[in-house]
Amino acid sequence: MKHVLKTMAVLLTGIYAVSTYAQNPIVQTKYTADPAPMVYNDTVYLYTTHDEDDADGFKMLDWLLYTSTDMVNWTDHGVVASLKSFDWVKRDNGAWAEQVIERNGKFYMYCPIHGNGIGVLVADSPYGPFKDPLNAPLVWQKEHWYDIDPTVFVDDDGQAYMYWGNPNSYYVKLNEDMISYSGGIVQLENTPEHYQEGPWCYKRNGKYYMAFASTCCPEGIGYAMSDSPEGPWSTKGYIMSPTDKSRGNHPGIIDYKGKSYIFGLNYDLLRLETPDHHERRSVSAAEMHYNPDGTIREVPYWTNTVLEQIGTLDPYRRVEAETMAWGYGLKTDRSKDGGIYVTRIDDNDSLRVHGVDFGKKGAGQFVASVASKDGDCVIEVYLDNADGPLVGSLNVTATGGMDRYARQTCSIKGAKGVHDLVFRFKGSARKDLLNWDYWEFERK
Repeated sequence: MKHVLKTMAVLLTGIYAVSTYAQNPIVQTKYTADPAPMVYNDTVYLYTTHDEDDADGFKMLDWLLYTSTDMVNWTDHGVVASLKSFDWVKRDNGAWAEQVIERNGKFYMYCPIHGNGIGVLVADSPYGPFKDPLNAPLVWQKEHWYDIDPTVFVDDDGQAYMYWGNPNSYYVKLNEDMISYSGGIVQLENTPEHYQEGPWCYKRNGKYYMAFASTCCPEGIGYAMSDSPEGPWSTKGYIMSPTDKSRGNHPGIIDYKGKSYIFGLNYDLLRLETPDHHERRSVSAAEMHYNPDGTIREVPYWTNTVLEQIGTLDPYRRVEAETMAWGYGLKTDRSKDGGIYVTRIDDNDSLRVHGVDFGKKGAGQFVASVASKDGDCVIEVYLDNADGPLVGSLNVTATGGMDRYARQTCSIKGAKGVHDLVFRFKGSARKDLLNWDYWEFERK
């Protein structure tokens, strides 16, 4: 059955080659939810929760990180924190919707532990390692289980706020150290209309915004505006209307390279496999637009939007194999030395990278760092789609094991200009052909 699903995915990849919806959901190698994007040093850092592959209800153990500089090709950095990051947490489930924010060169991750309040982790890099400075929850109202889905922003005057909650909404004023707060926990008296959970708060052009999962059930993405971070909040409508395709939701909003983006979640990957419901969600993104008065234009459902690439990808440098626009059926894992690699590569699988600029003279050679126990498999290199021009074939030879990597090369002919790049895998063994660390092209 698994092989049949992967074969279907290859056909879908071929369809996506001529579709404007190729990028959503933006991660396909894992189930992801609760997107928390952060822009730092010209890069989008997308932190997500993680639904396990065998989840029926919520089975969430850790938090993941993906990065992009073009909004369509995303690099997997694996797990950056987990329930085990908190020594005081005894639960083996409940790593719910987090957010990361930078202040004064440090990165603060606010993590709800369902039933155990909200903790905070700190790192010197957006990639971690994230450490617990308190060895205790930052907030925990033990009389209920409402302490979920924190969102944090720093106002222009330097005052930081953390909001959270379901079904009620709360906030505290964080101190400059970002790991403590002054005053008490404040419950909003005028929770925005249709508010369910998953607040995302930010400030833009003097106005305060609170986006949230709204109108259960199913949930859309609603939003409210205010002239003060403490309210009152006036509900303005939907950023995305409720639909059965999403059921739940959780927004994340950023401005990046002159455009605004909304992130959310759905079950579109799960629907490639089954019509049955499981809590196995996937993150999507779309461009978002503001009206002159600061209100937000409603965004169509993800598959009815076009997520355009910003710039192009340079193939004449080391590109991690886990950088992809589409790779359904593949998986990623972490090696003993800490790096991420692509695995579970079977016969007829494919991996797509959008908008690769080979230049006017083009590429003359393809290099891949691969590991294969038996070899006897091929990486075919296509332009534009999985049935497009074949510009090279790398015959992978045995490296002595699936963890023993070697650089292997093949010649390239006809790769010029800007194209989507599709790697298609062939092998008589049909399953687990190779593991893949990185690739690069060399100029003619």
